[in-house]
Amino acid sequence: MVSEAEPAPRSAPPRLVASPFLGQYLLVQPGQAAGVRIPEARYEELLAGSDRPVPAWLADAAARAWSAELPEAALGDVVLVRERSQYGYAKASWEINLGCDYDCEFCYLGEKRFEGLDWDGKRRLLEVMRDAGVLWLQITGGEALIDREFGAAYEYAHQLGMMVQVSSNGSSLRKRPIRDLFARHRPYRLTLSVYGATADTYDKVTRNRGAFDRFTQGLDAAREDRLPVRLNVIVSDDNAHEVDAMVAMCERYGFPHQVFTNMSPTIDGEANPLATQSQSHLTPRSVFTGCNAGHTFFHANPHGIASICKVGRDPSVNLIAEGVEGLTRLGAIAESLQLRTGGCSGCTKVGTCRTCRPLAKLYQEAGDQRELYCQHGGYGS
Repeated sequence: MVSEAEPAPRSAPPRLVASPFLGQYLLVQPGQAAGVRIPEARYEELLAGSDRPVPAWLADAAARAWSAELPEAALGDVVLVRERSQYGYAKASWEINLGCDYDCEFCYLGEKRFEGLDWDGKRRLLEVMRDAGVLWLQITGGEALIDREFGAAYEYAHQLGMMVQVSSNGSSLRKRPIRDLFARHRPYRLTLSVYGATADTYDKVTRNRGAFDRFTQGLDAAREDRLPVRLNVIVSDDNAHEVDAMVAMCERYGFPHQVFTNMSPTIDGEANPLATQSQSHLTPRSVFTGCNAGHTFFHANPHGIASICKVGRDPSVNLIAEGVEGLTRLGAIAESLQLRTGGCSGCTKVGTCRTCRPLAKLYQEAGDQRELYCQHGGYGS
């Protein structure tokens, strides 16, 4: 089922994208972090004028934001103007496939199967996301880069005017087809996980011989190609002795990094990942003050099933069967999932709780290790 990325047989994407975004209007360039906020009148001008020449204000904005010189061409050849969406979803994440070439004990996905939508289904899902208003899309896994249609999906997302972030373990980043793909269509961000600073530790954590060498070759390739990499240092009991060395490695490469020390139960409520935590490195979570999951953001699994986020997966909406209209139910689902039920109702510390209700539910299903998620259990109090 796994092969190299296969690019979609489509023309190059527009150089710029103009899009509604959470009640505002943005001008962005795929693969670049900078953006330009434009008035509604400018957006309307772009929306109505695909056959007109590039206006002077647009050329000036591109020069200031990206040092880009726009070609003398019809506006429609330079800018893709995305239509307004009545659904208001600005961001989404998508597990393109749960299959992975690593077998980390702490993986929150549990059983990682190679299964999901065929290409027609993937294309349909991306179009539904476009119609929902999604401008920022995170493609993840499993391991996203080893899905046989990752390249086609990644290119098509760019064709639809999305700013694409890819989350990966970096094992395939060294491969020429992937490097060529990211050269043609630069990702908005490339987030890679770090599991060790030496081959012995990294290969032990991932349970994949030679994984560390492939990972560092991928880092070398990303640095050479000047990709926008961010590194996530994942701390477990098997690699905790190398935390400082992992951070030092991130700094040597010059990539920004974050350190993650707390594991979560699997999406099915299994406790296996919790046993891998380095107890001496656990840190209290921030106070949960609410989020927009299900309202301006949603998550889709490999089968096109949409949920409010990666944690709160049930109830859900089948976007392939129902289309974009199914998303109208997500807001109510989000409100119901965030209710403090199942042992949390009437809690005297609810105002300073550090765990959202869907995550607390997973902990309870995993054996109610209250000290890991509840201040009444002692942790984080």
